Amino acid sequence: MSRSRRHSLAVLRGRRRLDVEDHRAMTTANNNEASVRQVVSQLGIDVSRYDHVLALAGNPNTGKSTVFNALTGLRQHTGNWPGKTVTRAEGGFEHQGRRYKLVDLPGTYSLLSASQDEEIARDFLLFGRPDCTIVVVDATILERNLNLVFQVMEITTKVVVCVNLMDEARRKGLSVDVGRLSEDLGVPVVAAAARRGEGLTQLLDAVADVVSGAVQPMPRCPEPPPELREAIDELLPLLETLAPGVPNARWLAYRLLEGDHNVRQALLANRLPGVVAEQARQVQRASRKIALEGAQ
Repeated sequence: MSRSRRHSLAVLRGRRRLDVEDHRAMTTANNNEASVRQVVSQLGIDVSRYDHVLALAGNPNTGKSTVFNALTGLRQHTGNWPGKTVTRAEGGFEHQGRRYKLVDLPGTYSLLSASQDEEIARDFLLFGRPDCTIVVVDATILERNLNLVFQVMEITTKVVVCVNLMDEARRKGLSVDVGRLSEDLGVPVVAAAARRGEGLTQLLDAVADVVSGAVQPMPRCPEPPPELREAIDELLPLLETLAPGVPNARWLAYRLLEGDHNVRQALLANRLPGVVAEQARQVQRASRKIALEGAQ
């Protein structure tokens, strides 16, 4: 094991004696957050128009915006993410008698927080806790897009993969076995050509099944090397002790071992629970602001 990983483990072991009750008090709001819809309701926002909140993620140039526009039509509005210059788009639609709010996340190649867009997408998935996340991939370069799919599945199990641009794939003589891909990934996979309207009804059906619990995805992410798996298994209970109710301790453990400066500094300064709570509040404030603007 590398020196940095041993040091991270040593830091965590040394903090076992922290007062857990203090941490619990700092994260009460986060512990009570069952979904984005409940959080927005607690903020006094009228969300009667929406039964569920969805996230739309994907690499740039996968046709993600086309999927967003096809699903929401003119029922959409925009605003900025809190403290950022990055545009945030939200829209609504109805399917099978249920009303959905769709949040279009910035197009990113990963969730490693190397850029502002990646940080925004990661934080919304971690702290916004959407009821389902649609990950749009390009059928013509599928393998290249799977990196983001795996990273999203590390954060949430409620994932539906939309294999878009199937018309382009056919034109190039390519085919995608979505049934086999769904079996390999452990989540629903739907083929689509959004600009032609192909596959959108099937996509909405898959999302509805995941949201309702009729289908319970079981993501199959690549197994980490034994040494990394051992380190993760040792970190998890320590992180959960330091920050009770943290949305995804496994993801934070990965970030710590990969040398994420923000996570490490928060841990060393005993600020991890506060950082988690503050990031959650930022996501909530953005939802509140845009919801109010959209109602005007």
